Amino acid sequence: MSIDPQTIEDTILALLSRRPAGLTISPMDVALSLGGGHPDGWGPLMQPVRRASVKLMKEGRLVITRKGRPVDPDAFRGVYRLALPARAP
Repeated sequence: MSIDPQTIEDTILALLSRRPAGLTISPMDVALSLGGGHPDGWGPLMQPVRRASVKLMKEGRLVITRKGRPVDPDAFRGVYRLALPARAP
């Protein structure tokens, strides 16, 4: 299954916009939303979701966190979460 990067970005931002302020989503939430519940559907989407997340972070549109702290989008490893950036008061 091939899903274009813009659809992945739009899905990430839509899922984040539905969360209360300060709460995160997992990349698997995005993959499941796009690929369905079977691993054959969502599994191949995990790397495209990661690439889209990195792009959105570099654009300042989301924050990638690990253990609750923002990460370097070019150097993070392991389990991560996605959040909207904090808004300035």
